[in-house]
Parts: sequence; structure tokens; C-alpha cells
Amino acid sequence: MTLLLIEALGAGLLFIGIIWWTMFSGRPDGDPPSANGQDKDKNS
Repeated sequence: MTLLLIEALGAGLLFIGIIWWTMFSGRPDGDPPSANGQDKDKNS
């Protein structure tokens, strides 16, 4: 029973890790660019 709980915890952590990686891996500051064009450094 303990082995099943450890396996479920590992699978959950892996799932959260994959979601975190896909959300934040490609962004330099961790935030998406603004939709209204206020990022003057990136739009110049």
C-alpha cells in the first residue's frame, strides 16, 4: 500500500513538473508579453 502511495505521489510530482516546464521554460522573465504593446524594449 505504501508503494502505491509513493508511486502516486511521484506521478503527481512528474505531472506538475511537466506543466511547470511547459508554462515557464521559454520565457526570459517568466511573464507573457503584454497584449497592449507596452513592452517598449521588445517592440522597438
